[in-house]
Amino acid sequence: MTVSPSRKNVLAVVLAGGEGKRLMPLTADRAKPAVPFGGIYRLIDFALSNVVNSGYLKVVVLTQYKSHSLDRHITTTWRMSTLLGNYITPVPAQQRVGKRWYLGSADAIFQSLNLLTDEMPDIVVVVGADHVYRMDFSDMVDQHVESGAGCTVAAIRQPITLADQFGVIDVDPKSPDRIRAFLEKPTDPVGLPDAPEEVLASMGNYVFDAHALVDAVSRDAERERSKHDMGGDIVPWFVDRSESAVYDYKDNEVPGSNERDRGYWRDVGTMRSYYDAHMDLVAPLPVFNLYNKEWPIFTSYGPQPPAKLVEGHAGQPLTTFNSILSPGVVVTGGTVNTSVLSPACYVDEDAEVSGSVLLPGVTVGAGAIVRNAIIDKNVTVPPGAEIGVSPDDDLERGFEVGDGLTVLAKGQEVPKP
Repeated sequence: MTVSPSRKNVLAVVLAGGEGKRLMPLTADRAKPAVPFGGIYRLIDFALSNVVNSGYLKVVVLTQYKSHSLDRHITTTWRMSTLLGNYITPVPAQQRVGKRWYLGSADAIFQSLNLLTDEMPDIVVVVGADHVYRMDFSDMVDQHVESGAGCTVAAIRQPITLADQFGVIDVDPKSPDRIRAFLEKPTDPVGLPDAPEEVLASMGNYVFDAHALVDAVSRDAERERSKHDMGGDIVPWFVDRSESAVYDYKDNEVPGSNERDRGYWRDVGTMRSYYDAHMDLVAPLPVFNLYNKEWPIFTSYGPQPPAKLVEGHAGQPLTTFNSILSPGVVVTGGTVNTSVLSPACYVDEDAEVSGSVLLPGVTVGAGAIVRNAIIDKNVTVPPGAEIGVSPDDDLERGFEVGDGLTVLAKGQEVPKP
């Protein structure tokens, strides 16, 4: 008897051990999935919200690099009904197969096969933890089951000019849902039959038959030359056996989405892409809509009071537009435009914050200027100081400068002017 997709036992595995070197200094003290985003969220909240909204309530999060803040966020925020047997739990690297840490994403699953043994799922959904998007994984699971494939890869259409930045999927023209070849960052890609200027790029999200995944990662663990990577080693293993299918993200329908944000997906792996994704949020008509009540992004930001906008002490007016002000934010007679202010940020009178992202607890003193900057937690900008105005001055003071942005690390000291 064939079990319908809706009756399959599904376990979700979130890969959250990423170091995120290109997001330094934001990842100097935390794992990439724990990096704050969009004011009140952390990057992992988007992956977990997608999984939960899809109806999958048994979730393990594999962690490794500087995972304390990530583990704390998961355990204090993501609590499921134990009465119904549901859970979301972080699982650190445990050295179950030897005195070594995870060698790659596939090795992380191999070293955690006890989780599959305990849960005995039919289907395993494997997702990354550091992308900004909405996706209904249940539709992908349904297609996977119907296809009969052992592995299904979620893919997003990208311009062919960007093909050398992704793992690119070559589909079989006779069976467009089947993968003919998986090309890692190709320099001579071929466009899609229905869109010659586009390619299908892997999103880093997969659906597996559980027994097929166990077999694949177990075999991969024995290969000395393997990089033990899900995209670089496991997917090609299934492709070579004609057991891989592709799921086109453009076909994914998320309740409550609109034409403007349908199909939105951001890989925030660089400081510039992290910044640009924030600017998508503060556009008058946001490219990514945080206000979709039918597919909410869940999180917790603690017992913060409401945001407050007040005149300066001497009656100075304040100007705030095209910005996100999180709970606990206070703006006193200053100017905030095209910016994201995370919880407990404070902007004093006559200060200016423009085109910037402030993480929790940042204070901008009276008369200070912050432009085109990303400032990590608990930084105090002294009265009259300027950040992002002169790149040369920023470099001289020890700030990170690049791609038109100035970046300050968590708790970094800003010299008085």
